[in-house]
Amino acid sequence: MSTETASPISPELLEILRCPVAVQSDEYGDDPGKLELVHNCWLVCADSGYKYPIRDGIPVMLIEEGKKWKETAVTDLPVPPPTA
Repeated sequence: MSTETASPISPELLEILRCPVAVQSDEYGDDPGKLELVHNCWLVCADSGYKYPIRDGIPVMLIEEGKKWKETAVTDLPVPPPTA
């Protein structure tokens, strides 16, 4: 299996992970904070706009980390994500 196409996280984990910002808000409906895997190394929340890197196979779901990338366009996210 090619490491370029292998998902860094399982589909089951992606299904249950939620953006910690969006889940604290009432404005995004009944199931807020769903995440989309982008560039095979970022989790992007359409609700909040926050973007969380996946480093060494581990999603970094810290609010501060997601906020750093909020204004970065999906197409401009660095691949792989920087380590700091």
